[in-house]
Amino acid sequence: MRVLAAGVCSLVLSMGIARFAYTPLLPLMQQQAGLGIAEAATLAAINYGGYLSGALIASLISDLLLKDRLYRIGMLVAVASTALMGLTGDFQLWAIARFVAGLPSAAGLLLGSGLILNWLIRHDHHSELGIHFSGVGLGIALCSAAVIVMHPALPWDQQWLTLAGLGCLLLWPALAWLPPPDRSAVTRNGRAMDDNPPGPIFLGLFMLFYFCAGIGHVVTSTFIVAVIDRMPHLSGSGAWIFLVIGLAAAPSCMVWDLIARRTGEITALLAATTLNIVGILLPLHGGGLSPALAGALLFGGTTMGIVSLVLTMAGKYYPTRPAKMMGKMTLAYGVAQIVGPAVTGRLAAANGSYVGGLHLAAATMLVAAVLLLSLKLLEHKR
Repeated sequence: MRVLAAGVCSLVLSMGIARFAYTPLLPLMQQQAGLGIAEAATLAAINYGGYLSGALIASLISDLLLKDRLYRIGMLVAVASTALMGLTGDFQLWAIARFVAGLPSAAGLLLGSGLILNWLIRHDHHSELGIHFSGVGLGIALCSAAVIVMHPALPWDQQWLTLAGLGCLLLWPALAWLPPPDRSAVTRNGRAMDDNPPGPIFLGLFMLFYFCAGIGHVVTSTFIVAVIDRMPHLSGSGAWIFLVIGLAAAPSCMVWDLIARRTGEITALLAATTLNIVGILLPLHGGGLSPALAGALLFGGTTMGIVSLVLTMAGKYYPTRPAKMMGKMTLAYGVAQIVGPAVTGRLAAANGSYVGGLHLAAATMLVAAVLLLSLKLLEHKR
């Protein structure tokens, strides 16, 4: 439980605070710091550029000790990059801070996940990351709740610094409770750890699916607060919607682990993807707060479940070096997280709203569902 708690704390810090605090703080930065619509999307794309760079590094590293060292450095960088956002009002420095914040996001999500999955397999536990990935949802919920509590008492910059302070409290468990990695070729009970990679066609379709999932995830999670706050009948509800997304995401990965045990990972992914599409569209077309909250529950309850299932599958294919395939998969996801905000920014600049981006996210997730059907046919033939 200490090892899993270390992973949860690392994701609350590196994903929840360093990465996703930007979403609930975005409307406040636009109001108080003069951040424009297109500039806001640019900062989001830059952040995912840093995340993609971190994923590329993770995919190239096989040495578990080096991964462990970079993971620990990443946790320190997560706190520093969060603090930098509150120490300046300069757009260029914000861009640097958001790029740098993307690196520890990859450290927590990929290096940390790989190290923990490797530890679980070596100690003959279930090779599942649902508990670990609950840290993303908890981090989103923590940031949303903190922004709700701090507003309007604190301006945007002091809110960033307060969140950096919260990040400092998470450093100890994230670093101290994760043991150094074991590089032996067998588990604690003497069972050999053998890699079983998928075929090239399966892997190509799998990566393309994850690219589409990245579009759906990043566009919705980044801009949903701004979209909700601009709706006349939902104005001011954006932070609450994001809080619901985080609360739904926290237990969802464990739930999808249980579903996957019964149905298989691909069937579980198909169900999660279908519900995800409904979750994206409900706030846009539901016509009130109740549909928006229902959409937030569906989106939050599926988006991190998809990530957890995909990375768990990647780790099972390569138990001796799980972060390697995780990194390759996340390259596809990371490219999507640059393309998605950039395209959404162009649509918003032309239309004055991020709504078109959310429709794009839903359409892309529909393509993802079709790709999963193809993967299911391939799996059945194999």
